[in-house]
Amino acid sequence: MINGVKGTQDLYFPEIKAWHRIEAAARELFALYGYSEIRTPVMEHTELFVRSVGDETDIVSKEMYTFQDKKGRSLTLRPEYTAGVMRSVVENRLHDSARHSRLYYIGPQFRYERPQKGRYRQFHQIGIEALGDASPGCDFECITIGRELMRRLGIAQVEVRINSVGCPRCRPAYTEKLREALAGRSGELCQDCRRRLETNPLRVLDCKVPSCQPVLTEAPKISECLCDECAAHFEEVKNLLSEFEVPFVPWPRLVRGLDYYKKTVFEMISPLLGAQDALLGGGRYDGLLGQLGGPALPSFGWALGLERLALITPAGEEKREPEVYIAWMGGELYKPALRIASKLREKGVPVIIDGEERSVKNSMKRADRLNVKFAVIVGEDEIKAERLTVKNLESGEQFAFGVEEAASFFMSNS
Repeated sequence: MINGVKGTQDLYFPEIKAWHRIEAAARELFALYGYSEIRTPVMEHTELFVRSVGDETDIVSKEMYTFQDKKGRSLTLRPEYTAGVMRSVVENRLHDSARHSRLYYIGPQFRYERPQKGRYRQFHQIGIEALGDASPGCDFECITIGRELMRRLGIAQVEVRINSVGCPRCRPAYTEKLREALAGRSGELCQDCRRRLETNPLRVLDCKVPSCQPVLTEAPKISECLCDECAAHFEEVKNLLSEFEVPFVPWPRLVRGLDYYKKTVFEMISPLLGAQDALLGGGRYDGLLGQLGGPALPSFGWALGLERLALITPAGEEKREPEVYIAWMGGELYKPALRIASKLREKGVPVIIDGEERSVKNSMKRADRLNVKFAVIVGEDEIKAERLTVKNLESGEQFAFGVEEAASFFMSNS
């Protein structure tokens, strides 16, 4: 037997129903805010992620699935979606179209990480990207969309954490201040943090190693070094969230794990997930489009992990479809039974019919194993009378209907 690749999973009924529910809720919500879907390839040129995500991030330095194609070009399975979306925006000049200023995506990503509950090496994300709006209102609206999605899915225990990571004007001063503050205690930091302290000090704040936390708790806050523009922008985001009653917690050490973020960053966590509690996150990445060869448009976006979200999404009161199994008695009745199945499906009734002939007893066993609600028996008497014998497998009741009556009965008893 050949097993699936470590860090991947198979999705099927009934777990897949939660995914369908999340995806449907997201599509419906995004449409209300004017977002349209974009789908990009699962592989891109490696340079795209090195330039956008940052070569000192864990994603690029440790986690990417990178390989050479037959012509020696370096390609990478996408570890995150934003870089590919921005590449598509530049390449296809979507930035010239107002209809493409609000985009959403649903699809798989790939990172070589240690598999654990809710985290896989092939994982799936849903996310949004808002282009061309530099206002605090854009930050507010995007955060609100994420919070509203959680509400629609029935997830009440969600905390919104926000911070500002500044901009290229004010961040260097903070970076130097952080480096100086942590230099004397570098021996208490993990090996990765000691390396980051030299190459990209801001990444130290993103460390999850328990032994580093006491040191990081005492680190200076970036809010103390924000320039006037960044401080005013962040203040207005908080004002909007407060005025429209979106609960949030300022989180000074929140930096996210990607280099392209500027100004507002945020994440949503849920205690329902346990120790790995991050549910959704993102922020502002003004300048990323320009970095990839397009215009320097401001942008804001976020992504959520479908695997984690599916773990805590309530099943909800899902309407049960009036699924029907057709049992036909005798080889000459298969084609008439097929015609009946076709007519029922035209009316919107889900129907299962097998090509293998079975006795009445075995047909009922088959219907029971399929867990359908109704069985339709098609025998010679039914064909002659142009009536169907319908059995409710939950109550045991039997009825006789014409095809049109049966379809109405099934739909009204869903």
